[in-house]
Amino acid sequence: MRNAVRTLVLTVAVLALWAQPARADTYTQTKYPIVLAHGMAGFDSLFGVLDYFYGIESTLKSGGAKVYITRVPQFNTSEARGEALLAQVQDVLARSGAKKVNLIGHSHGGLDVRYVAAVRPDLVASVTTVGSPHKGADLATYLRSNIQGGSFTEGVLSYFANSLGTVLGLLSGKTQPQDAIGALSALSASGAATYNAKYPAGLPTTSCGTGAATGTLGQRYYSWSGTDPFTNVFDASDYALKLSSFFYSESNDGLVGRCSSRFGTVIRDNYDMNHLDEVNQVLGLTAFFTDPKSVFRTQANRLKNAGL
Repeated sequence: MRNAVRTLVLTVAVLALWAQPARADTYTQTKYPIVLAHGMAGFDSLFGVLDYFYGIESTLKSGGAKVYITRVPQFNTSEARGEALLAQVQDVLARSGAKKVNLIGHSHGGLDVRYVAAVRPDLVASVTTVGSPHKGADLATYLRSNIQGGSFTEGVLSYFANSLGTVLGLLSGKTQPQDAIGALSALSASGAATYNAKYPAGLPTTSCGTGAATGTLGQRYYSWSGTDPFTNVFDASDYALKLSSFFYSESNDGLVGRCSSRFGTVIRDNYDMNHLDEVNQVLGLTAFFTDPKSVFRTQANRLKNAGL
């Protein structure tokens, strides 16, 4: 009889647990919305099917974060892209009712988010850059140095890159002014140096050092990047990134050097990722033991724990 009662009590207890509503996942539930900014030749979503931040928006939202994907000119100067991003940040704030945003920019998008934080620091809670060429990209420097201004080669490059940007814009639903040569100059070492002189916040003062962790209004600065151009034999883009990596004198992700990527608090600058892996592209074909989505989730949790 005693065993029967005990069994009944345990059964009722288990059923009661099953009946309780599941606890909501709040791991990524930041105080302020997260705004994701794409890099050169980037987009928010092509045909509404292929996302630039592949699987990242959904994984952040699953933990409670409010996430917004922005869209700026695919090819243009950092200031022009930054102005386009600022307008969208202001729209996000108006729609969400939030006072600030957490900005996360990949590649050239990292320079864009720095611009927004510099000109409107009151709107920014944090800035995170992912694989961004803060000191320029060696490949861009090489191309800019070897393509004469006003030459036929420059004209052809400009025409095809601007056309690509327009097409990408159309496929993602919105076209914007393109300036491929301006973008190339902006990502060269000299262009980056000029930009950094205007907007130095968060940048290291030594060649491969660590920048300030916070801004004048308390904004938090972070960065991370990868150093493995070739991570998955099934990803065709890895072969191109491996070739482009030979333009660099330091470890790199195929397009951005390790030291050039450092900004604010460096979470890590040597993930087993290439430049596209950093945003879980292409189609999630990344290194087998590295999950970019997990890195984004961890960063969102870090912002949450910092009260941002």
